[in-house]
Amino acid sequence: MAATWLVVGLGNPGPRYEATRHNIGQMVVDELSARRGESFREHKGGARVVETWLRPGADKLVLAKPNTFMNVSGTPVAALARFYSVPLDHVVVVHDELDIPFDTVKLKTGGGHGGHNGVRDIARALTSPDFPRVRVGIGRPAGRQDPADWVLSPFGKDERANLPLLVGDAADAVELLVGEGLLAAQQKHHAPR
Repeated sequence: MAATWLVVGLGNPGPRYEATRHNIGQMVVDELSARRGESFREHKGGARVVETWLRPGADKLVLAKPNTFMNVSGTPVAALARFYSVPLDHVVVVHDELDIPFDTVKLKTGGGHGGHNGVRDIARALTSPDFPRVRVGIGRPAGRQDPADWVLSPFGKDERANLPLLVGDAADAVELLVGEGLLAAQQKHHAPR
């Protein structure tokens, strides 16, 4: 029997935040949905979801964008995991990462939240940090700019030019993680270009 994977793209709701660095997780699940020709719909779990497959006959994918703000993502993620009976090791969280350079994708399972309040809240709600993560690098701001302001600002002109490639790489990483496992995805995406 095929397994079910919950792939959550973190971000903040509303048009004000759509193009910001903090919403890159949602951009990635939008890409995964577009690749399958699917549209998001409201779910009683407090998120917009797409129910689809990795490919026909393969594992089921539930792509989700919580309707809550980033820092309180845990409640809808836990509700969706319960609703779809998804085990912890099949809850994939896609999020922005300050400590990874822009245009870089890294994957891991478990570990600390690294100051990311969305990841912290999901670990609290799932009562464990041991879920897979696709971390999409946005880099740190130059100079003394507050990181909180940085993540809530839109991508710069040069970044926007490369953003489709980064989002595509992160979507590829999710598909490889689900289809072939964490190690295969790490070997591809952690290798130097």
